[in-house]
Amino acid sequence: MSKKQFFLGMLLAALIGGVVALAGVSFLIKPQNAGTFDEKQQASFVNLLSGEDFKIPDGINFVASAQLVTPAVVHVNSQVAFTPRAQRDPIQEFFGFPDPRGEGGPNLGGQMPVSSGSGVIISADGYIVTNNHVVDGATKIDISLDNNKRYEATVIGTDPTTDLALLKIEATNLPFVRFGDSDNTKIGEWVLAVGNPFNLNSTVTAGIISAKARNIGILRGVENNLQIESFLQTDAVVNPGNSGGALVNLAGELIGVNTAIATSTGTFTGYSFAVPSNLVKKVMDDLMKYGAVQRGLLGVRIQDVSPDLEDALDIKFPVEQGVYVGEVNENSAGEEAGLKKGDIIIGIDGKKVNNVANLQELVARKRPGDKVDVEYIRDGKTSKTSATLKNFSGDTEIVKREIPKTYTFEGLQFEDVREELKSNLEIPGGAVIKSNANENWRKAGARNGFIITSVISDSGRNRITTAQEMVDFLENSKGEELVVLGLFPDGTEYYFEVEAN
Repeated sequence: MSKKQFFLGMLLAALIGGVVALAGVSFLIKPQNAGTFDEKQQASFVNLLSGEDFKIPDGINFVASAQLVTPAVVHVNSQVAFTPRAQRDPIQEFFGFPDPRGEGGPNLGGQMPVSSGSGVIISADGYIVTNNHVVDGATKIDISLDNNKRYEATVIGTDPTTDLALLKIEATNLPFVRFGDSDNTKIGEWVLAVGNPFNLNSTVTAGIISAKARNIGILRGVENNLQIESFLQTDAVVNPGNSGGALVNLAGELIGVNTAIATSTGTFTGYSFAVPSNLVKKVMDDLMKYGAVQRGLLGVRIQDVSPDLEDALDIKFPVEQGVYVGEVNENSAGEEAGLKKGDIIIGIDGKKVNNVANLQELVARKRPGDKVDVEYIRDGKTSKTSATLKNFSGDTEIVKREIPKTYTFEGLQFEDVREELKSNLEIPGGAVIKSNANENWRKAGARNGFIITSVISDSGRNRITTAQEMVDFLENSKGEELVVLGLFPDGTEYYFEVEAN
């Protein structure tokens, strides 16, 4: 075999998964010895490629999709407070969050550690979707566009149950990615993953959808175990830094937000996972409109139907798909709709339900007060009912998140500590540094997100329980040397010395 034939054979081995599938040919080039291939098979494949009738089907255009999407995928860099949680959080560790035990944490007085991820612009006026774990605990978020323009982002809202977050930058006429319909995505369909792996900006990889409604257990334990994992699974290469980036079809439509991979090495080994766009859109709409995700609950405990479950429960009728109802919560939407323990749900709003992840995603797209049509099997007979979904409180009210009022002083913005955070930290209150454009305070070590609980001045130690108290104190202490004490949202205590301007 000539060198030319050898290298051609190596190239064909790399192309076999893409070109042969497109051409509708089913055969396998098998290695005979190290570095060699069957010459007859190789010759047949070369003839196929060079044949006049062979062409890549219309619509398979990676270039057009990549050019459309890449300008709207951003690099997200988050300054994060030192957090003991990061030591045991596999999502943070995998997607490039810094080692919290390293130098540079706030107690050391150095630079804040920085995490790196991706985001997708979804509107011309600067709304960006990313993963919650990319910005979780961030005190400052910097956004870099494909054209190298940079902005500071504000967190509009987050949803740990889907690992999504909505950011906002102050800009107009931005390129953005339009939402596609993830329900219409087919297994075997070509997709592109766009993001910033290993800080390699605007990287595009290609693959196919290899599965849908995949639950990999990576969000287990968040928000009362109400996590939603119904990932699109692909073989497009995704690595640390891709998190929060775009998964798009060849029309350049957003069909998913890249979130995780299956790996034993920390890098890509074959499969990646993305939150489907229909769920992303609902979460983004909620965060934009209400500041918090509105979860409509059916109120049933469920598990996948399987041969083992059928044997254990001695189910007498054939079941090919569906979700088994193990319990129906009292006063829930499911109970009011007539669902009972032992029912097998096989459809929601006319869409087939194959597993728990599938059902959870379909219900999670709804809000309290919305009605869903439920198709189920009971004692071998198929029936339908309508359920009005409820919220966590057992009613149908929409809950809006209150936006705290901000107080300003010499380039500093403060806000009150939220009730939930006060309870978690067991503090009576404080003043949160919302933003910091004061050079003296920055040099002294002040960081966004830091909670000021007391200040030592010439008059002694002064307790701070509200943002207004902090501004009033600074107004009356100009020129004094201050020691500012407090803690970060994770409970890490910190202090710095600064002169009141």
